Amino acid sequence: MWIHAVARDRISPPRRLRQHDRPRPPAAPAEPARATRPPLAGRVLVIERERGHDRVGEALRREGLAVERALDGRAALDRARTEDFALVLLDIEAPGVCGIEGCRQIRVASDVPILIRSARGSEADRVLGLDAGADDYVGTAMSMTELMSRVRALLRRRRLDARAPVQLRRVGDVEIDRLRHTVTVAGTEVFLTPTEFRLLAFLATEPGRAFTAQEILHHLWQSDHVGRGGACKAHISNLRRKIEADPSRPQRIVTVRGAGYALSPGP
Repeated sequence: MWIHAVARDRISPPRRLRQHDRPRPPAAPAEPARATRPPLAGRVLVIERERGHDRVGEALRREGLAVERALDGRAALDRARTEDFALVLLDIEAPGVCGIEGCRQIRVASDVPILIRSARGSEADRVLGLDAGADDYVGTAMSMTELMSRVRALLRRRRLDARAPVQLRRVGDVEIDRLRHTVTVAGTEVFLTPTEFRLLAFLATEPGRAFTAQEILHHLWQSDHVGRGGACKAHISNLRRKIEADPSRPQRIVTVRGAGYALSPGP
């Protein structure tokens, strides 16, 4: 009897696992928390031609900005020159703006950051816009996501300039005052746009070092959307016209062949 009992034990089917005995699959890793951007602040003047849905204004408001929309280009240019705005978004095809000339008119009277929007998106058009004093130039077909990235970059640059630890820097006969946002060359003050000022201050961080066009553009925009080398050449050319005695033979901002641009440390 004992032998038969053992045999029966050996051939008996295995005990079925109960639900709480079964191994549980490994838990899926928790998704990392998404970083939230702090809201932006300030008033933005949007000068545009479209009278329909205010897509740009809505996107700016979602970023935390106060938006003032203008469809009368002539009156809007007067406001851009005389009122305090954090940024001007300028559609140069808007009625009364007079194309690139509208950007020049604003820049003569104000150092407010200007972002041009235009249906003309060739590199030659972008260079013309930057030559007129714009801080950035984008096509009207650009996605709203990238446009907001450009806006954040321009406003971020303003904040970084205000927080710069070294407020006064001298390189040769060039003096850069980041607190007052002024530049003097050989004792004479010169007027720079916000982008030109930031470019010069960037080159002054390491006098004599050659910075590539990509490094310069990435610093200016603080964004992955850094544009092309033509934009960098335009800003360098504008800056040379203002701080060089002979822009065709620059002595302060020099081109290092195959490497980029450098601010000469002086004699």
